[in-house]
Amino acid sequence: MGLDVICIQAKRWDKTVGRPDIQKFAGPLQGQRSKRGIFITTGKFSGDSEEYVRNIDNKIVLIDGNQLAEYMIDHDTGVTDVKKYVIKKIISDYIEEEL
Repeated sequence: MGLDVICIQAKRWDKTVGRPDIQKFAGPLQGQRSKRGIFITTGKFSGDSEEYVRNIDNKIVLIDGNQLAEYMIDHDTGVTDVKKYVIKKIISDYIEEEL
């Protein structure tokens, strides 16, 4: 029914998150009877951390700072409009009717 336990860890880091950090997160998932996790960072993930999550049984989604910013923009969370642009299109039927 989609009622699985999902563990989430979020880090406000400028540094690169390496494999040891992901391993520290993956270990306790077993204790929580969870097979799924989400690791979010404002930084980025190293190649070995990304490879590690591809090769383990637990499903861990990695969200780096760039992806997090995209989600924030897409869902209008924690962001504000600075400028808006309106693009206009000529209605060809309108022009023909007026002539």
